[in-house]
Amino acid sequence: MSKFEFDGKAYRKASAHQKKLGMKILDGLPLSGGESVLDLGCGDGTLTKQLSELVPNGKVVGIDSAEAMIAAAKELEADNLSFRRLDINDMLFDGEFDLLFSNATIHWVGDHERLLARCHAALRPNGMLRFGFAAKGNTGTLSGVIREVMQRPPYRDAFASFVWPWFMPTVDEYRELVRNAGFTDAELWTEDVVRYFESAEQMTGWIDQPVIIPFVRAVPEQLKQPFRDEVVEGMVAAARQPDGRFLETFNRMNLFASKPAARE
Repeated sequence: MSKFEFDGKAYRKASAHQKKLGMKILDGLPLSGGESVLDLGCGDGTLTKQLSELVPNGKVVGIDSAEAMIAAAKELEADNLSFRRLDINDMLFDGEFDLLFSNATIHWVGDHERLLARCHAALRPNGMLRFGFAAKGNTGTLSGVIREVMQRPPYRDAFASFVWPWFMPTVDEYRELVRNAGFTDAELWTEDVVRYFESAEQMTGWIDQPVIIPFVRAVPEQLKQPFRDEVVEGMVAAARQPDGRFLETFNRMNLFASKPAARE
């Protein structure tokens, strides 16, 4: 495996922050224990495993497009827990789930009109969506560093037609998408979560898995390592605090919505 590919086990070590945010979502889920749940973008499966323990009489399915993520997640499979390699963009479920859950993932999906339509189809009547993902302004320091490095002469041509990999909407933008997809009782809110990395190495682990990957893929082989290194160096300089820690702010979108009951 190339060092510039998604790595499930490396992500498991570097994603404590994302998992902490995800646990906040799990703690607030209104579950009775028998629901059928789909985890969109399950990553290494750690949170999906926690979900399965909340529905001992139900079932949980985790999907992710990255082969290495699913390989790591499959180590956690149990009687009511399974994982499939499946791109969120390609899912075609039909009324199979009571809850669709996603944490720190769907900002990687470009077309949310299609995403929400397929989520609506995947849910049973009265089913729920509970998503947490990046909102407008998320990781502003890192995004600024990456954009600056992308414009440097060795890399500029490689990014001439590059499509930014993250969709980060405002609450108003996303509320309209949710409403148009047919969901009701939608609650949307954002929260700023300040994170202090205790060391440059800790911050670099987060950059490497998975943030930098779509950008490194865009440049020629001989420029991959230099591009990555320049981003890391720029971020170390930009995020360093007087106490020696490194600061980034995560602006997080929260969504809770319901699929209406079937008409009689």
